[in-house]
Amino acid sequence: MLRLLNIELHKLKYSRSAKILTTTYFILITFIALIASIEFNLGNVHFRLADQGIFNFPFIWHFNSYIAALLKLFLAIVIVSMMSNEYSNRTLKQNLIDGLSKKEFVLSKFITVVLFSLVSTLFLFIVSLILGYSFSDYTELSIVFSDLEYLLGYFVKLVGFFSFCMFLGILIKRSAFALGFLFIWWIAESIAYGVLKWKIFRDSDVADSIAQFFPLESMSNLVVEPISRLNVIKAAASQIGSELDKDYGVHWYQILIVIAWTGLFVFMSYKLLKKRDL
Repeated sequence: MLRLLNIELHKLKYSRSAKILTTTYFILITFIALIASIEFNLGNVHFRLADQGIFNFPFIWHFNSYIAALLKLFLAIVIVSMMSNEYSNRTLKQNLIDGLSKKEFVLSKFITVVLFSLVSTLFLFIVSLILGYSFSDYTELSIVFSDLEYLLGYFVKLVGFFSFCMFLGILIKRSAFALGFLFIWWIAESIAYGVLKWKIFRDSDVADSIAQFFPLESMSNLVVEPISRLNVIKAAASQIGSELDKDYGVHWYQILIVIAWTGLFVFMSYKLLKKRDL
């Protein structure tokens, strides 16, 4: 496995775009603290996120995981480009000539996906820990290391999403078209959910139960938005007579759904490459 990983890292080492996008991604994660300076105006309610405890333990794990996940497109571009470059630079054919099997080729890409996801999760953990100890009102260890399941959800979400990108890169070959297809897929899922919710099942929970098995929706469900957990949002909702009743947890069945999609994307990548005449 180390041999396969070294092959991929060697390719990325000489890719300027990959280095720029990866560096930008990690820099943006460190800039999460800048969000604290944003001031929101909701009618007569004025507040800054910094004053609402977003960097308090354990809420920071949820908040930072959600914000960092929004930036995953930077690494997704790297993954898709990594696949398309194999075709444009003919390195895929050369790897196979040099003795690398198609199974090993797909495995090397997946190992790289897992590595990116793992490094990103560890980096987010360190950044969140520093921000938390700098701004949190609660620093007891039992509080600091509670709710770490959001980091697990973040890791599984990245692995699943990047595996999907890997599959699209193999399927379509060109990075721009693959990313375009990813966007179209997201729109298709949104339309399908709307049809289920408003046309077929008429506001029932059945539509949500079905939609949770959509690939992108299942990944999104792992780390849901945390803003409505803030006291100021709950207070504002109460003033207009609305109660926020939302499940913010990371559940085992949600993780299993994404893992199943991940396995399917890797398997389809291998089957597609196996059948394709290179």
